[in-house]
Amino acid sequence: MADMTSPEVPPANSPDRGGPAAPLDPLAFDEVVEFTSGLIRIDTTNRGGGDCRERPAAEYVAERLAAIGLEPALLERTPGRTNVVARIEGTDPSADALLVHGHLDVVPAEAADWSVDPFSGEIRDGVVWGRGAVDMKNMDAMVLAVVRAWARAGVRPRRDIVLAFTADEEDSAVDGSDFLAGRHAGLFAGCTEGLSESGAFSIHTAPGRAPLYPIAAGERGTAWLRLTAHGTTGHGSKPNRANAVSRLAAAVARIGEHEWPVRLTGTVAACITELAALQGMSVNPQARDFDLDAVLDKLGPAGALVEATVRNSANPTMLSAGYKLNVVPGHATAYIDGRVLPGGEDEFRRTLDELTGPDVEWEFHHREVPLEAPVDGRTYAILRDAVERFDPEGQVVPFCMAGGTDAKQFSRLGITGYGFSPLKLPPGFDYWSLFHGVDERVPVDALRFGVRVLDHALRAL
Repeated sequence: MADMTSPEVPPANSPDRGGPAAPLDPLAFDEVVEFTSGLIRIDTTNRGGGDCRERPAAEYVAERLAAIGLEPALLERTPGRTNVVARIEGTDPSADALLVHGHLDVVPAEAADWSVDPFSGEIRDGVVWGRGAVDMKNMDAMVLAVVRAWARAGVRPRRDIVLAFTADEEDSAVDGSDFLAGRHAGLFAGCTEGLSESGAFSIHTAPGRAPLYPIAAGERGTAWLRLTAHGTTGHGSKPNRANAVSRLAAAVARIGEHEWPVRLTGTVAACITELAALQGMSVNPQARDFDLDAVLDKLGPAGALVEATVRNSANPTMLSAGYKLNVVPGHATAYIDGRVLPGGEDEFRRTLDELTGPDVEWEFHHREVPLEAPVDGRTYAILRDAVERFDPEGQVVPFCMAGGTDAKQFSRLGITGYGFSPLKLPPGFDYWSLFHGVDERVPVDALRFGVRVLDHALRAL
């Protein structure tokens, strides 16, 4: 178990933690709501295959950064697919820089399924509604509100902070972080760590139990696959022992039914250990007789933090074959959403070779590396402390994300990523289900909590 009381966290009044927590300009609490709503109203739906236009949202962000004296760069690989990058100069030139990044695109929303217009940015009953309220225009707005408050108060962080608002995260990132890391690496000079989405929001697992705040310190790798089966074209009424559709269907069924073995990474093991300790259990995930299923049963709803990240996975998602009902096609194609744990790449490849068999070829349609970040050092300790400062009852634990973020692309530049978009949510608010879900929304009070925590963490780091 990682030492979560590390002495590396500086005292509260140390210059290395940004000094005593000064009250934020009250305008920041209004701006975070205004900016969340304003960004939602800009439809940046990413339908994949290049069908998206982030430029209006990028200009919205750039205008608000330029207004406080920063010099944001608007960068495009493809016209309309715009990224924004700006640097805030720190007080310590010898310190490594910190990257804070968020994406501007969102997944599609079917308006007929929603209670409100998904691009209205409506504020009702203390809640901001719309696509992106959770993923992740809320975090973009928090970052804007914090750095604008700093400018008004004359605050400078210890480290240089590079702000990046990216395009195309909801697809391949080829027009976003992939483009930035590959073509504009100089803008991230000195950055060794990064903060972004999917972490530090509260989860209520049982009535009367302290909320959990999972901070992401890892991501499974992306392994999106294309499967192709070849066979003999022929009339649908005749026997065909080389039917491409049958061959593909058999391989897809084997993949879908495969039980992947448990493989516990350091981050996942730390999460299990700490969750168990919070419920009065002492467990050793590395022990030979460790019974994962029994522990997950005892953890109850808290087990959801780890159950998707204890093994590799491969889920069939798309099938394509044929052009006429009475014609056996010569080839058939399927797509598989594969996810790979740190250290699990070789096992993943071997298993796919076995499951597809001799009649089906497979290749990577899109591939990105798995990530893991330290949970026993200064950075994680400061992030944990920032949350606990503003919610003393909260229990912070590390976790590994089942999916992925732009941290994968930025890792090519040597940047270690953490998921840290803090929100204090009320009991019964099912935040997990709102990622890419219907009626996506975020409470106003949660945004204001996030501004406080993010301000303190960024000054301390």
